[in-house]
Amino acid sequence: MYRTATTNISETLTDPQHILDIMPTGGNNGRICFALGECSLGSILVVISEKGICAISLGDDPEALARDVQDRFPQAELISEDSEFEQWIAQVIGFIEAPALGLDLPLDICGTAFQQRVWQALREIPAGQIASYTRIAQHIGAPDAVRAVASACAANSLAVAIPCHRAIRSDGSLSGYRWGVERKAELLRREALPGRQRL
Repeated sequence: MYRTATTNISETLTDPQHILDIMPTGGNNGRICFALGECSLGSILVVISEKGICAISLGDDPEALARDVQDRFPQAELISEDSEFEQWIAQVIGFIEAPALGLDLPLDICGTAFQQRVWQALREIPAGQIASYTRIAQHIGAPDAVRAVASACAANSLAVAIPCHRAIRSDGSLSGYRWGVERKAELLRREALPGRQRL
């Protein structure tokens, strides 16, 4: 199903998927903790519900990221940088910088049944490899739903934890990425394994 990315990097990254715990619920109400920080990919926003991490966003404008939290969770009690979650946030930032570390934290995911299938398929793509939207659609048993697969990737709210950056067009181009194509290219560069060829 998957192809190896053609970009080159010295270190070999391992797949963090086995230690991610998906909790398919979605914390849109109740208590929401969020924190803004900076990483090598720009500003980062981490949002944590009572059940797990429900959003990881990347961007250039931290104020815009903060506004997005308010827009997405209008019914929630928003708490900025609760000390209880400081270690969680540090782990997330560490994971963004070096995916080989893995992310041993629960995820609180909200999506349709189809989106959940796509996101699970994305998590099965090993770090350093890529798959086209067409191949992902085939893998989940919906070969005619290529556009819907692309839409599910665009709807993903958990950057890197659900690695939609590993999904590409059939012609090999990177296409869109919710957090910017340049970030997508950089993530693939970091994950690329040396000496491997695209299948």
